[in-house]
Amino acid sequence: MGLLDVLNGMQNGPRGEQTPGTGGMSKITMALLGLLAYKAYKNMGNSQPVQPGSGSPSRYPSAQAGEPSGAEPGGLAGVLRTIFGGGPVPGPVLSRGVDNTVRDLEKSGHGEIARSWVGSGQNRPITPDKLAAALGEDAIRDLREQTGMERDELLATLSEHLPRVIDHLTPEGRLPTEQEASRLA
Repeated sequence: MGLLDVLNGMQNGPRGEQTPGTGGMSKITMALLGLLAYKAYKNMGNSQPVQPGSGSPSRYPSAQAGEPSGAEPGGLAGVLRTIFGGGPVPGPVLSRGVDNTVRDLEKSGHGEIARSWVGSGQNRPITPDKLAAALGEDAIRDLREQTGMERDELLATLSEHLPRVIDHLTPEGRLPTEQEASRLA
C-alpha cells in the first residue's frame, strides 16, 4: 500500500471532503503533505548528512542538503504547487519532511512519541497542543493558509493522522532514503 492509498483512505473520512482547485485533494491530504514539505524546506540548512565512517550515524539520518531532485524551482512554493496541483511528491521532500518533523518533536520533548511512529510497535498518540508546540506558529499559520482549515481543525487532523503517515513512511523503523520514499509515495 502506497502513501497515496493511505491518504486516499483518510480523505474519505468525516473531514475528508475534496477541496476545489487542489487536484481533488482533501484538506487532510493537503495538511499532511504540506506539513512534510514545510518541514523539508524550513530546516534544510540545519540538515547534516551522515558521512560514511564518521562516528555514529543519527537514528534519523537526514537527506542531503540542497534543492531536492525533481522539485520545481522556487523551493517550498514550487513543491506546494506540485502537491496541491495533484502532482507527485518528490522523495526528498518526504524523506526530509519526516526527518525534520521527528527531530522537532524530539526537541520539544516528545521524542518518545515520535519514535513510536518510526518504530515497529504501537503508535503513541499526540495531543493537538503538544503537536502545536512542536510545529511552531509559523508552520501552523502557513498550513492554515494553504488548507483553509481553522487552527483547531488543522491540529486535530494532524494529530490524528500524522502518526500513521510517518509510520507508513518508515516501514523498517528508520528514515527512508530518497529512493525508498519515492517508492512509498
